[in-house]
Amino acid sequence: MITDRWLRPAHGRRAALTCAAVLAVGLVAGCTAEEPEPASTPSSAVLAPGKPGEPAETIAPEDYEGMGDEDVVTDADADFMTRMIGHHAQAVEMAQLVPDRSTSEPLAKFADRIRLTQTGEIDYMSRWLEDQGLPVPAVATASSAAPSDGSGPRAPQAHDHDSMPGMLTDAEMTALEDADGTAFDRLFLEGMIKHHAGALEMVDDVSAGGRDETVQEFAANVAADQIAEIDRMSRLLDELPG
Repeated sequence: MITDRWLRPAHGRRAALTCAAVLAVGLVAGCTAEEPEPASTPSSAVLAPGKPGEPAETIAPEDYEGMGDEDVVTDADADFMTRMIGHHAQAVEMAQLVPDRSTSEPLAKFADRIRLTQTGEIDYMSRWLEDQGLPVPAVATASSAAPSDGSGPRAPQAHDHDSMPGMLTDAEMTALEDADGTAFDRLFLEGMIKHHAGALEMVDDVSAGGRDETVQEFAANVAADQIAEIDRMSRLLDELPG
C-alpha cells in the first residue's frame, strides 16, 4: 500500500513536492556555482573503467592518491546504475498494462510517456555499464524487447524486491494485472507513486556516495522527472471517481 506521506490532501502533496523540487534545484545550483574541491582519497574501494572489452579494475583507497576524478567511479555509482535498470524495468512493465485495463485517456498517455522515457533510460544506463566494463542486467534486454501493449511475459527481476525501495511485490503486481477500470487506475497510480518515491531514495544514496559526474547528472535528471510525475499522478488520483 502507498505510504501516508503520499496520501495527504492534494494541496498538501503538491506543496510538499514543489518544495522538494525547489530544494533539489537549489542544491544543484549551489553545487555548480562553487569552485570544485580537490579530489580526496576515498574511504572505500573504487572502480576504474577498463579498456573496451576489458572489465573494470578495483582500486584500493591507498592506491587512489594522484588519480583524477575522471578515472574512477565508486561502488555507489555502479550500484545505482545497475539497480535502477531493474527498478525502471518494473515501471515499464506496469505502464504496459495500462492500454488493456484502463479506460482513462489521460492515464494512457501518461503511462506511455513513462514507458518511452524509462525504456530510453534503461538503454542509457546499459551503455554506461558497458563502457565501464561492468555487467548489464538481463532485465535490460528483456524490457527493451517487450511489446508495448504488455502482452509479453513478465520480465525477469534483476534483484529481490526488498533490495530496492518502492518496488511492487509479486502479489501487488498480480493484483494490478487482475484489475481493470477505475480499480486498476487507482492501483496503478498508488503503486507508481510509491515506485517513484523509491527511486528518489536511490537518487539520495548515489548523491551521497557517488563520484562520477555523468551518473550524478543523470540521477539529478531522474529525480526531477520523478518529482514532476508524482505531482501529475497525484492530480490524476484526485480526479478518479469515488
